[in-house]
Amino acid sequence: MKNRLIILSLVALFLFGACKNDSSKDANVIDKPNIEVKDGKLSPEVLWSFGRIGEVSVSPDKTKILYTLTYYSIEENKGNAEIYVMDIDGKNVTRLTTTASSEWNAIWTPKGDKIGFIYADENGVNIYEMNPDGSNRTQISNFTEGDLEGFSYSPDGTKILYVRAIAKQDKYAYLKEGLDKTTGRVNDDLAYRHWDNWVDAIPQPFVADFKDGKVREGKNLLENTEYESPMRPWGGMEQLAWSPDSKSIVYTCRKKVGKEYAFSTNSDIYLYNIEKQTTENISEGMMGYDQNPVFSPDGKLLAWESMERDGYEADKIRLMVYNFETKKAEYYTPDFDQNVGGLTFSEDGKWIYFVSDHYAVDNIYKINLEDKAIKQITSGVHDYTSVSLAANGTLIGEKMSMSHPNEIWSIDEKTQKETKLSTVNDELMAEVKWGKVEERWLKATDGKDLHTWVIYPPDFDSTKKYPTLLYCEGGPQSTVSQFWSYRWNFQIMAAHGYIVVAPNRRGLPGFGHEWNEQISGDYGGQCMRDYLTAIDEVSKEPYVDKEHLGAVGASFGGFSVYWLAGHHNKRFKCFIAHNGMFNLEQQYLETEEMWFVNWDLGGAYWEKDNKTAQKSYANSPHLFVDKWDTPLMVIHSEFDFRIVASQGMAAYNAAVIRDIPARYLYFPDETHWVLKPQNGILWQRNFFDWLDKWLKVK
Repeated sequence: MKNRLIILSLVALFLFGACKNDSSKDANVIDKPNIEVKDGKLSPEVLWSFGRIGEVSVSPDKTKILYTLTYYSIEENKGNAEIYVMDIDGKNVTRLTTTASSEWNAIWTPKGDKIGFIYADENGVNIYEMNPDGSNRTQISNFTEGDLEGFSYSPDGTKILYVRAIAKQDKYAYLKEGLDKTTGRVNDDLAYRHWDNWVDAIPQPFVADFKDGKVREGKNLLENTEYESPMRPWGGMEQLAWSPDSKSIVYTCRKKVGKEYAFSTNSDIYLYNIEKQTTENISEGMMGYDQNPVFSPDGKLLAWESMERDGYEADKIRLMVYNFETKKAEYYTPDFDQNVGGLTFSEDGKWIYFVSDHYAVDNIYKINLEDKAIKQITSGVHDYTSVSLAANGTLIGEKMSMSHPNEIWSIDEKTQKETKLSTVNDELMAEVKWGKVEERWLKATDGKDLHTWVIYPPDFDSTKKYPTLLYCEGGPQSTVSQFWSYRWNFQIMAAHGYIVVAPNRRGLPGFGHEWNEQISGDYGGQCMRDYLTAIDEVSKEPYVDKEHLGAVGASFGGFSVYWLAGHHNKRFKCFIAHNGMFNLEQQYLETEEMWFVNWDLGGAYWEKDNKTAQKSYANSPHLFVDKWDTPLMVIHSEFDFRIVASQGMAAYNAAVIRDIPARYLYFPDETHWVLKPQNGILWQRNFFDWLDKWLKVK
């Protein structure tokens, strides 16, 4: 249920899956769609026509920016990523690839004389190189088994680190002899599936010599184990790093399998010596998530993101810095009541840049490693999603907002001036009418300040009344920041004539440790009172049609909708729940990440003396179906293993049995998200058809 921009990783996986069986010889190249924007309205088709920037990389000489750009074809029901390059000031944009299948993991070689990337065709998934102008495209690897998921060059350019998915051994294969058409699965432990995949293959890192333009046979750093690195489902190459002298690799790994894996978030940072082939755990004794290591330029320090407690996936993300001389790690942000992410060392190694969420916006900060002083560099109503170094005090970042998809920006540290470099969506943006986004602070029932976004329809007229939606966030610990979504997009809701109320209720990061922690063990408590405060306070405005309110949400937001359906006291006229938890007892035994339900629900439902757990299960939405009286649309997907499809089916069936108007939108081929273009459009069409039916005055 955590969804902080990791959707980019999921989109990459979708592109990968969509292109593996594609042939560049007979397939059409997916390019920028030609879309008509009627009356300035942001429609589902227009939303799917925006270009999506990813994988931004600054050249070693700081003169060029490399990035991928993905467009989607609704007709072909898939996307295609191509590689682009531009000058560091945004000029001379050049497209380097034009193929029917996607290129991804685009990076510069250490000298900057070539560009490496991954490409998949009918012959397999392999590493390629080309000149910086796109010429001389050459395949440098020849993998025939195991899907290639990512790679990076050693700093001296003599080796390549890559990740491949290695088939998991089927220890019950002997029972399938002579049964070549059987589809049965035999399991005898937990962690046999995760988020959206059956665990049939495990990502593991390899290091190989790179000579004469060819990748040689690689050495598996986790050979003869079933440990994964990077970690599913979110991890990529950011979870591994080269030492500046090219002699060592650090990688993130949770060295657990089966039941132990399902109950623990205790990952560690491991240092692998290439020459000696030895491994050292340098985060020994740190019990939560430790991941995303980054070396200082001189190789004397290693920084990473760390959580303190085992089993708590939404713990505060701390900055840890390891000194290779003293062999000690130090916690650098104990007095900083915010998360840190996307770490980048300054060239002199004296500072670390990072991105952090505070009061529902994500900005760039830096910390002085000598005195631990933290300085905020950017400010404004936006979300920065990455930061990297350019030259002469300039930073490069990706930035988005509720009113603008990701683009590439430069930031002058001294003046704090931000300049937009990429213009991928400028033309389409100019054709769309956008609604106003307003920030409000309300008083919660316990007297604390509650941050809420209010998004208004384009051409808003305060003398009119508008149907209004309460947006319930998922996660549960995922901030309602200035994110741009291709499904839960506030501007498309506003474009359909709705005011959107999006509160940062209890249980979200960005508002301090206490605010984030409060939700665990209290799902039906203060967070729900925060939701009701937000909709009640905004509904006092004369332009809100209090007789036509709706509540919508996904994941924990879907749980919230189901819970509100039994407790809203006729506030709402309709509900939409996407992939939400309905029966918490059912959820405890169906989910694959046991650490989550143990922490957030407090334990198993059969622990009768566990007061926290019993309070959680007493607030399960399925126990309040007798109080349901409002039309409900349920959306769920078959390959959601975090919250399985039976949860949505049970909620829908309950509504129908009780003669409550209901609709069930089911996707047999989607996950916790909806990634295929035509499914995404069907999702949006149903979403607004249902809302319009119950909330628009006829």
